[in-house]
Amino acid sequence: MLNGSSRRWLRLPTLDTYISIAAYIYTHTHTTFYSTFIAFLMDPRLYSLLVAFSLLIVAISFTAGDDTIIRQVVGDGEYQLNTEEDHFGDFKRKFRKSYASQEEHDYRLSIFKTNLRRAKRHQKLDPPAIHGVTQFSDMTPEEFRKHLGLRSRLKFPADAGKAPILPTDDLPEDFDWRDRGAVTGVKNQGSCGSCWSFSTTGALEGANFLATGKLESLSEQQLVDCDHECDPEEQGSCDSGCNGGLMTSAFEYTLKAGGLMREKEYPYTATDHGSCKFDKSKVVASVSNFSVVSLDEDQIAANLVKHGPLAVAINAAYMQTYIGGVSCPFVCSKRLDHGVLLVGYGAAGYAPIRMKEKPYWIIKNSWGESWGEKGYYKICKGHNVCGVDSMVSTVVAAHRH
Repeated sequence: MLNGSSRRWLRLPTLDTYISIAAYIYTHTHTTFYSTFIAFLMDPRLYSLLVAFSLLIVAISFTAGDDTIIRQVVGDGEYQLNTEEDHFGDFKRKFRKSYASQEEHDYRLSIFKTNLRRAKRHQKLDPPAIHGVTQFSDMTPEEFRKHLGLRSRLKFPADAGKAPILPTDDLPEDFDWRDRGAVTGVKNQGSCGSCWSFSTTGALEGANFLATGKLESLSEQQLVDCDHECDPEEQGSCDSGCNGGLMTSAFEYTLKAGGLMREKEYPYTATDHGSCKFDKSKVVASVSNFSVVSLDEDQIAANLVKHGPLAVAINAAYMQTYIGGVSCPFVCSKRLDHGVLLVGYGAAGYAPIRMKEKPYWIIKNSWGESWGEKGYYKICKGHNVCGVDSMVSTVVAAHRH
């Protein structure tokens, strides 16, 4: 039995609150579920059940505490560590971190504690995914941004037309270009803001595979060193090595330059201090044309299936702490700051808070295989989550003999 002070402190959700929840559910599920939910609210007995359910959730939250929210993945399994210092010790071992002085160690520990709290918040806001300790957990926001690099702008190069509308009636329920040989291994951009170059090469690698039957790993460093393509209508908006770029601008450069070399002949260094070493005689993949895909997710899926992996932009906030599962946060900015590669989609990634299985996109990232699901990220389809549908481009490779 709750005493008077407890009743004042523990406020049960009002009818308006439940209607707001129903409106949210309506935007994420089906009308039939929404109607059923409203019927619950109109029946006093069923409303009482909802109140009881709310009490149960509150009781669970009292019992669980924050430590059950954060999940630490180590080796082959998951286990719960007791203190932030324990987490930090395991983090140092797993990612082979060492610091030059005790002062640096203590500084990184304080940052780690801040990022651990960030991961706990992300876990609460993104329950279908698993969030926790990653290789970025001892980095400040400024240091983490060096692993991004998208110079987002609204205008696209003149050669980037709009992709034609494709039929969507016979799209497969699940699709993954990794199973069809069009995706190279996961790469690592390091602390260089060159994500845009990896997204660009990934899309052209897939398109070139479709055109030639050969999967070639293409040179990101060529783009970092040689691509300075600019938007003539926007001063200072140029592809700029480790300081960022844009995938469509990189396609424009590649079209003008005649193509890209192999990665092994122009290897990646994660720096932009070198001169351009492009050798046109060693080009193995060329751009025939490229285009921008509409915000419609069926059109994005259709272009993915027809043209190969797509260059996309995303807001990477939740990716900093992502370990696995399908990311489907309640709140996520659509300010785009990271270029990635869309390689497939699935029909049913389980999202328990949404009461149904949700479809998802499969994203290839450029932070190495130790991040995420062996270098990959899953994010739910349907509502332009984190801006994933906002900047999508497709490229067609020239046939080479």
